[in-house]
Amino acid sequence: MKKSNISKVLSSVRTSMAKHSPEILTGIGIAGMITTTVMAVRATPKALILIEERKEEIGAEKLETVDTVKTTWFCYIPAAITGTLSIVCLIGASSVNARRNAALATAYTLSESALKDYQGKVVEMFGEKKHETVKDAIAKDKIEKNPIATQEVIITEKGNTLCYDVLSGRYFKGDIDKIKKAENELNRQMRDEMYISLNDFYYEIGLENIKLGDELGWNINEGYIDLSFSSQLASDGTPCLVIDYAVAPRYDYRVLM
Repeated sequence: MKKSNISKVLSSVRTSMAKHSPEILTGIGIAGMITTTVMAVRATPKALILIEERKEEIGAEKLETVDTVKTTWFCYIPAAITGTLSIVCLIGASSVNARRNAALATAYTLSESALKDYQGKVVEMFGEKKHETVKDAIAKDKIEKNPIATQEVIITEKGNTLCYDVLSGRYFKGDIDKIKKAENELNRQMRDEMYISLNDFYYEIGLENIKLGDELGWNINEGYIDLSFSSQLASDGTPCLVIDYAVAPRYDYRVLM
């Protein structure tokens, strides 16, 4: 194998290990804790023998705690070392995840700020009507990229109008009045509780929770939930109400400024 190919392989391995370091560290930590338990169990018979020998040596029926520790501590050194390294791996995995989440939240905030500036400049330069035309065009693109023929339509008890949620990419049966009512109710609730999660909104309109639904939400200091609606035709010709968010849910919504 050529030297350049070896370098590429090593670089690829390093990149892969860095990318999956939390999973690797967690796996090592769990395996280490299991190994620690096994080693401690195996060391116990030897420790018991040493205790009995020590009793005979000093002529006592029972050893004091301090004497027991002095007699047997070195039997558990390998288990203690393995246990310590396992804890370090688990703490390291948690630390890496925390740093990545912080970086993700920062990147999301910067992207959100840039989007708000862009939207404001579009309205300023071309007017509100042109801005709505652009939003409708974007909604149409989202429908075309996610044709109803390839998606499950979720049946709720909230209405019979075909709706499409741009955040979760789900088609469902709903009603614009009930969706607006849910929006108003959650905004009222936000005045008391200061923030609302995305899953809270989905629950109100009859949709199941999503994985990121508890990580994303709205904070009253950043603005109320402000839904945007666009009427489009789904790929099968069915009228479809596209639901977008003028104020996007954010990651650090629980942080009160």
